Amino acid sequence: MNDRISTVIINFQTPDLLKVAVESFRYYYPRVDLLIVDNGSKDNSQDVIRKLEMLSPEKTKTLFFKKNIYHGPAMHQVMNAISKEYVFFLDSDTETKRHGFLEAMQKELETSAITYGIGQHLTVNKRGFLSEKGVIILAPAYMMLRRSFYFMLPPFEHHGQPVLKNFIAAHRKEYSLKSFPIEDFIKHRWRGTSSRFGYGLGLRGKIDFLLNKIGI
Repeated sequence: MNDRISTVIINFQTPDLLKVAVESFRYYYPRVDLLIVDNGSKDNSQDVIRKLEMLSPEKTKTLFFKKNIYHGPAMHQVMNAISKEYVFFLDSDTETKRHGFLEAMQKELETSAITYGIGQHLTVNKRGFLSEKGVIILAPAYMMLRRSFYFMLPPFEHHGQPVLKNFIAAHRKEYSLKSFPIEDFIKHRWRGTSSRFGYGLGLRGKIDFLLNKIGI
């Protein structure tokens, strides 16, 4: 595997989950560039991150936001902060179980000039909720994107599904989102952070939830 991949893990006040995510990833990929981002945590997350950095200090960078800007905007800031062409986003509530996925995903991206991203396919409706019919997106918990394409699309945003507008625009540009069985390699707990702290969407989130329930 060449040196064109950056892996990114964003944390908000779940140092216990982050420790598992980083340590398990580093067990299989000690030499891949890793950026650990803290999204304004007020607990001991920064101390935990400093220790995790030492697992592979020459290949690990850290980024600390002074306040919680929420997950989508943090992902956007990361895209601006790094320079590698392939970015693998990995949620902090994951556990890497097997080796080999980064190489396979990069190879798939490199076989097609119109492929923007690769990962687990999800079908969601216009509000970002899982649905039998709708638009196909990649599960943001573990996906690889071609960074140069990102900046031709709407940025990730503060939303229950922060990648939604970005991937809708990608489909309109006829960029490909490839399916990959990443769930065979990585265990995802789902809502590891949001189950503790919510999405921070306020009234907008409640309205979206209600409108989705009644099918509007």
